[in-house]
Amino acid sequence: MKKLMLLAFIFAGLNLSAQNASFGIKGGLNYGATGEYESVGDASGDFMASFEDGESKTGFHAGLFAQFELLGIFIQPELLYTQLNTEYSTFDYKLSKIDAPVLVGLNILGPLNIKAGPSFQYILDNKAEGGSIQIEDVENDITVGYQLGAGIDLGRLGFDLRYEGAFSDNTAFGLNETAAEEFTLDSRPSQWILSVSYAL
Repeated sequence: MKKLMLLAFIFAGLNLSAQNASFGIKGGLNYGATGEYESVGDASGDFMASFEDGESKTGFHAGLFAQFELLGIFIQPELLYTQLNTEYSTFDYKLSKIDAPVLVGLNILGPLNIKAGPSFQYILDNKAEGGSIQIEDVENDITVGYQLGAGIDLGRLGFDLRYEGAFSDNTAFGLNETAAEEFTLDSRPSQWILSVSYAL
């Protein structure tokens, strides 16, 4: 009898989850930058350290999401392609990655919600445009950051604004051929993300 009751409870839970699940597509713009550029010396080996913070530029993202809701609380996993752009004095830095945030959210007032959680990132490519800059692969292809923000759902249409940051350094190494100097670049993202989603 107890086994039957347990099976019935599990079935009811799965049924409830299925009834409160939604899937869809999303995309939008992100505005932010990677971290500090630091030169570490010239070809002669002399130390000529200099530092520069990147300037924020607009990038984009697009992908899929799912949402599983129960009693006003939801879990929202996503799979997104993201391009983050940063401007430095002699070149632009473009970072392409796959983002997989897993957010926990709370419906707080009508269509309004708040959400936060870890964001798993797999870096596909990083490159410089402009100048004689060569950039090697980043130190870690897979990193973990975080996202937090708020959203509003209007029927099948949703809008949200989030901030994304990183937990740890992820250095890219490079060479400025014009200045004959080696440098490091902090590839961690720091950006605002504005998204539009549509539940299918």
